[in-house]
Amino acid sequence: MPEDFDRGSSLEELEGLRWPVPPADATPMVRNVYELRRRPVATLEPHELARLIGQDVGLPWLLPLAVDILRDTAPKQAGGGWFDDDLLYTVITRKREVWATAPELAHELKETVAVLTDVSRYVRQDIDAFLSALPGADA
Repeated sequence: MPEDFDRGSSLEELEGLRWPVPPADATPMVRNVYELRRRPVATLEPHELARLIGQDVGLPWLLPLAVDILRDTAPKQAGGGWFDDDLLYTVITRKREVWATAPELAHELKETVAVLTDVSRYVRQDIDAFLSALPGADA
């Protein structure tokens, strides 16, 4: 995954791939994903990152941003503040192969989820599944 990139660029610019106009019968979600790909990644809100990541769009650029957000907000959650479970869920439920190609990022996420104390049991199960799928987890 690229470590340093222009966050003022859109996914279309970063990927060098412009998607055509969505089909006329596209769902609102599909139209939204197409629109979000055209926006500078630095302007994407956590729920928008979750939408794109959940569709496996732009992962090389968006996962590092999402992990940064999760890392920065995790201490607030531990102190009784609000934490974005939707973004967390979307990030930790990416396929094992995604994390195998980004071991440093996976390690950073592992450290982040270690400080979370107040997540739902469902998210906790997903965190445990993410942790057990990491390379060397069974060692």
